[in-house]
Amino acid sequence: MKDPEQNLVRRVLTDPVHILAFGLGTGLAPFAPGTVGSLLGVLLAWLTLDLGLTTQIGLAVLLFVAGIWICGESSKRLGVHDHGGIVWDEVAGMFVTLLAAPATLRAWILGFLLFRAFDIVKPWPIRDLDHRLGGGLGIMLDDLVAALYAAVLLALYGWLMT
Repeated sequence: MKDPEQNLVRRVLTDPVHILAFGLGTGLAPFAPGTVGSLLGVLLAWLTLDLGLTTQIGLAVLLFVAGIWICGESSKRLGVHDHGGIVWDEVAGMFVTLLAAPATLRAWILGFLLFRAFDIVKPWPIRDLDHRLGGGLGIMLDDLVAALYAAVLLALYGWLMT
């Protein structure tokens, strides 16, 4: 009998939808896949710094809209709503969070920690969104709200530090 974990890895790595939903494989991390996937969001934010805020906002919208379908379709194919390895939502959420952060190491570390905290703890209304909305929209929306909470605190941090 084949190991279910090995079967999941094979399914993810052979299906383009799963490859994207699992954050290019970061969602296969054996421990804290959402945190590992968030690191991909940090890398994406860093790689797009020179593109300007307007382009980055456009990319954030694209990540969110595409993520609704990608995450929903991956969930459907796996037969599990919001499988822990689906981290496209964390990639997009981390990217959105860092749009509000000054381009400093301290601010980005703070942004990372804030986003992960809001995504894990899920204060109101994040937990309600996570439980009440099905499909890709529910998967994406709770992380978007977590990102917005983190972004507001980062903006406040930036204002206080100037």
